[in-house]
Amino acid sequence: MSQQQPSPVPLTEATRAVDSREHGLSKKGLSAGSVGLIGAIVIGISCIAPAYTLTGSLGPTVAEVGTQLPAIFLLGFIPMLLVAFGYRELNSAMPDSGTSFTWATRAFGPWVGWMAGWGLIAATVVVLSNLAGIAVEFFYLALAQAFNNPEIANLVGNPFVNVATCLAFIAGATLISYRDMQTTQKLQYWLVGFQLLVMIGFGVAAFWHVANGTAFDATQVELSWFNPLEVGSFSAIVAGLSVSLFVFWGWDVTLTMNEETKGSNSTPGKAATLTVTIVVAIYLFVAMGALAFAGVGTEGVGLGNPEIQENAFFYLAGPILGPLAILMSFAVLSSSAASLQSTFVSPARTLLAMGYYGALPSKFARVSPRFFTPGYATVVSAITAAAFYAIMRFVSEDVLWDTITTLGIMICFYYGITAFAAVWYFRRTWFRSGRNVFFRLVAPLAGGLILTVLFVVTLIDSMDPDYGSGSNIGGLGLVFILGVVILGLGVVVMLWQRFRRPEFFRGAGITRDVAE
Repeated sequence: MSQQQPSPVPLTEATRAVDSREHGLSKKGLSAGSVGLIGAIVIGISCIAPAYTLTGSLGPTVAEVGTQLPAIFLLGFIPMLLVAFGYRELNSAMPDSGTSFTWATRAFGPWVGWMAGWGLIAATVVVLSNLAGIAVEFFYLALAQAFNNPEIANLVGNPFVNVATCLAFIAGATLISYRDMQTTQKLQYWLVGFQLLVMIGFGVAAFWHVANGTAFDATQVELSWFNPLEVGSFSAIVAGLSVSLFVFWGWDVTLTMNEETKGSNSTPGKAATLTVTIVVAIYLFVAMGALAFAGVGTEGVGLGNPEIQENAFFYLAGPILGPLAILMSFAVLSSSAASLQSTFVSPARTLLAMGYYGALPSKFARVSPRFFTPGYATVVSAITAAAFYAIMRFVSEDVLWDTITTLGIMICFYYGITAFAAVWYFRRTWFRSGRNVFFRLVAPLAGGLILTVLFVVTLIDSMDPDYGSGSNIGGLGLVFILGVVILGLGVVVMLWQRFRRPEFFRGAGITRDVAE
């Protein structure tokens, strides 16, 4: 991508429409060429946040599938990889920071495209609130360990202290995200490097204990761990997959940076594929180590013990790492803090694109004249995430678990739409080569179908008042209510934008097209 002087102000409605008709898509004033392949991978891993995601999902997934945890992680990895192939093809043809919004609009038109953008924004707002909540928990846990005072950890249970600390974390992450991408990369190299070193050390130490007979409940690694057919029921597989989608979510941030990446047509797609591959390898290693050390029993630090499932790493760190256990708390804290900051990249750039092409008010298209980042959109994302967490903290019995499950619904929704957009946009090129058959038809279609099935099954299952944390309103599970309300709100806002900005919905912002 050639370097250009970014414009600090959005284009006019008329200029955007002409530019879209003549060129299809256009740059929006972001800092071009500021992120390389390694930087994109690091930010991608940061957004996924391996230490944070595993500590929140390891126990609940074991509760659903037992020792078949590695099998479920691999199953969850498959649709992510298939969808990533579709993303890569779309990015190669249309590198644009709007990603799902832009691509779905080009393939299916403005209505579907708008909802795809809404799904991405909703997912990131939900996870931003979750990340902040995890950061708060491990902040006080780390302080309690550092000062050998368990009472400090109890501050997490005070909703006012909890929310106030959460807002402070969000404010800090917003300030960093508002600055240029170089600042983001420099911070992420340290935070991501630290958490990966601790996780690898955790896995090595777990297997060392097993080999030396000092494990809590030494369990022999077996091939059956990788066999999903060993799971008791289809509903258990679906529940496990919903969580595994959460642990892989975030790799698409490498695509939303495409206008700021060196080699915008190819580098983001490579980064996405490498990111999910690296992460699945880490997950399998750490998960196998934890299973081999602790087993799936319901006593002590057994991963089947419901008392430790919400925060498995905290309980396993002491027995496995000994005096270095505090490093795991700092690793999860750094993981959630790093992801909190990098996750702002996606919603801010999607909102930027939606404002730029006329799907939202033009103020969302404002780019900081100093940092060349979507400043207004970043601040709006932060305020929305903070408000969502504050409300959920007082409504839900377990805000973290319910937001994780709701996130699974949002992931299936907008990833699925984007996968189908790849299939439809490239329909005239499917059979031009064997490569096209797989990457432009088979892979994204299979990934989209899998996610659609998971979306429908999860919605139905989440109607049960016992689903998720067990929080419910009027006998309906809170997770179902959250999912329906968030998607329904998207429809309402879209209809309002149709009334206020009819030009976009008539095709003036982005023209519907097909690859030739």
